[in-house]
Amino acid sequence: MDSSCSNDFDVIVIGGGVMGSSTAYQTAKRGDKTLLLEQFDFLHHRGSSHGESRTMRATYKKDYYTKMAVESSKLWREAESEAGYSVYTDTDHLDMGPGGSASLKAVIANCDKNSFPYQILDHGQFADKFSGKLSIPEDWIAVYTELGGVIKPTKAVSMFQALAFQKGAVLRDNMEVKEIRRDEVKGGIMVCTTRGDKFWCRKCVVTAGAWTRKLVRSIAGLELPIQPVDITVCYWKIKEGHEEKYATGGDFPTFSSYGDVHVYGTPSLEFPGLIKIILDHGCQCDPDRRQWRPELDLDSLKEWIKGRFLGLVDGCAPVSMQSCMYSMTPDEDYVIDFLGGEFREDVVIGGGFSGHGFKMAPAVGKILADLALTGHADGVELEHFRIGRFEENPK
Repeated sequence: MDSSCSNDFDVIVIGGGVMGSSTAYQTAKRGDKTLLLEQFDFLHHRGSSHGESRTMRATYKKDYYTKMAVESSKLWREAESEAGYSVYTDTDHLDMGPGGSASLKAVIANCDKNSFPYQILDHGQFADKFSGKLSIPEDWIAVYTELGGVIKPTKAVSMFQALAFQKGAVLRDNMEVKEIRRDEVKGGIMVCTTRGDKFWCRKCVVTAGAWTRKLVRSIAGLELPIQPVDITVCYWKIKEGHEEKYATGGDFPTFSSYGDVHVYGTPSLEFPGLIKIILDHGCQCDPDRRQWRPELDLDSLKEWIKGRFLGLVDGCAPVSMQSCMYSMTPDEDYVIDFLGGEFREDVVIGGGFSGHGFKMAPAVGKILADLALTGHADGVELEHFRIGRFEENPK
């Protein structure tokens, strides 16, 4: 199978976002003949892997994500050293909220369980550390950790694609897959596009993002509860003369807030003088029929900014807004599993990353490659990501 013009591959990865590109890099790196198919242009802005920044953090309410984030941060560095350039800027990370917040308590318990170093700041300690930059109400606390950061998404996807190509992968865009079926004659899997192309592989990995539900339904008749949600990414103007306080390269962290609303953001990086602060909430959407400017009530976010940023960030209105999609599962856990049924272990699904997957892409790509090539992924707690959990718990 070493003929470069052959349509036979060891692995075909469907979906050229960050998860698919990371997977193709992993399989090609191991010497397996790999094809990466993308339905639109590479690096398009219609899914979940484009844009200017993503947050790196390891402070999760569920302990298995902390391990994955720590592993991922190492794998980001490995890929960067192979590529020869950087996509991930280190910062510290800050979680804040009311002292009695169940979310913060879970984060702290999880840090303890994983022996992950953190510092708890009460109101006074917080005021000392972030004097002149940020404030919290008197009954709030914060959890401060050193593993944070800002990842450049489009550049990161491009990096994985370049590395995959360098290692022999074939990359084809504007190839919409309409059918995946078992090859009854020679075994393996046949992948067919709407243009009439046919490719054969031993193993297939589906990383179709917000289109995963539609594709899995059409090829297997299986309804995965993965709901695309349109998210509005907001950038806010930092008052003149204060830009450096909130820029990367200083000591301002990535952050999450668990008050009445869930808010998160990154230091100023991609647009000088602007800071990204987002309400972690959006509107359900069809990925093929998006509004691109969803109706969003920003009043609670404006109030949050005014209460936290000491008047140094203009909370009247965002100066720039961009649209992005989450692919939500009911429990906000990922879907990483074999498709099963007639496909058995020959088709692997990676989807439902629920708005907190991008940072994990190097680890997820490694897991998906392991499942496709060896049938198992050592040292990873995959029971949380099984497809079967949805049938076992219909809620």
